[in-house]
Amino acid sequence: MSDTTVRVSALKPRLCVMMFIQFFIWGVWYVPMWTWLGGINATDLEKGTAYAATGIAAMVSPFIVGMIADRFFPTQAVFGVLHIVGGALLFFASKATDFATFYPLLLGHLLCYMPTLALANSLLFRNSDNVERDAPPIRTLGTIGWIASGILIGSSFLDNESLKIVWPEFLGGEKSPTDWVGLSATPWPFYFGSAASILLGLYAFTLPHTPPELKGKSVSIGDVLGLKALRLMKDPSFAIFIICSLLLCIPLSFYFQLANPYLKEMGVGNSEGVMTLGQVSEIFFLFLIPFFFRKLGVKWMLLIGMGFWVLRYILFANAGPDIHLLLYLGVIFHGICYDFFFFTGQIYVDKRAPEDVRSSAQGFIAFVTLGVGMFIGGQLAGWWKSRNTVDGVADWSAVWYFPAGLAAIVMVAFFLLFKERETDSAEN
Repeated sequence: MSDTTVRVSALKPRLCVMMFIQFFIWGVWYVPMWTWLGGINATDLEKGTAYAATGIAAMVSPFIVGMIADRFFPTQAVFGVLHIVGGALLFFASKATDFATFYPLLLGHLLCYMPTLALANSLLFRNSDNVERDAPPIRTLGTIGWIASGILIGSSFLDNESLKIVWPEFLGGEKSPTDWVGLSATPWPFYFGSAASILLGLYAFTLPHTPPELKGKSVSIGDVLGLKALRLMKDPSFAIFIICSLLLCIPLSFYFQLANPYLKEMGVGNSEGVMTLGQVSEIFFLFLIPFFFRKLGVKWMLLIGMGFWVLRYILFANAGPDIHLLLYLGVIFHGICYDFFFFTGQIYVDKRAPEDVRSSAQGFIAFVTLGVGMFIGGQLAGWWKSRNTVDGVADWSAVWYFPAGLAAIVMVAFFLLFKERETDSAEN
């Protein structure tokens, strides 16, 4: 066994820790933020604007990674500094008492955090001797980190200012006394996220030295944004895929913003913990992707993913305080929704793009979906929720049928317009 192999093997547990904390940071405050914003009297429109900040940061982050991190500084150093600064900003955001103070601090945190998603992948890929073998299980720790954050917030309560952890009720644990305060309405999710971010920032400086990949090379804005991949849009089917991916991210935002407050309003205990069932199913269905890809091909995989987005929102629209099963099913369907569309879409882009623009194409679709799509969706979800709320009472059926209709339109258009080529099949 070579020294390199030994070094990489010893590094794997440390990369697992990195991925776990990376996604714990995001999940621990992102899911309960809607509830907390109500405590500082933010309107539904302002709440939507807060969630849309993720899209703004996703559109800006390629500049930070491509124009700075990949050209001038070691990856682990940029990763560490961004997390430390971002953690501090998240802490100060938790102290805000009005939306005008909160929003710029949140946006600042996200401008630091979103680039670290790409940098974490870079640290993983460049410190592995077999990316195809090592990356998937290590990346799974990120999903587990998100699950842990939801269980922590959903199972933690304040009792006379002391923090108490209760095993999730939906997994057979005790029900918290009515005088206990859930953490969603407190700054604690931001405290956890801030502490984890600073911890990961310090931890990053113990990771192997990873020099900038593009040092001394000329990089244009087009390279950073993946605009080289625009030539692929000459293929009508690829263009349809990109457009539908962008449009589907609009109704996708409704789930991430509104599912948690909806579950709370329907009387679901430990709603943050319940929502982690979606990430559990995501891990499960991820392992089924290769089998279904071979059997069904790209088009039907993508259509199944879209179809379950429609079905999920229809279930939500017909659920209620006495019909929690539909809510649980809607959450569990997250694995199919996400894996069958987004992960399959990434595979499609990788197979469809020529080798010289493959990385550019992945960057382009991330900019379009996580950036533009999530920004529009965040704003639209806040506006639609506000429009269907009268005297503080939301018409949740109308709220959920709207994204169901949007997803259905995208699905039908994709079915009619997208033409799968034989070379897009995993069997080739």
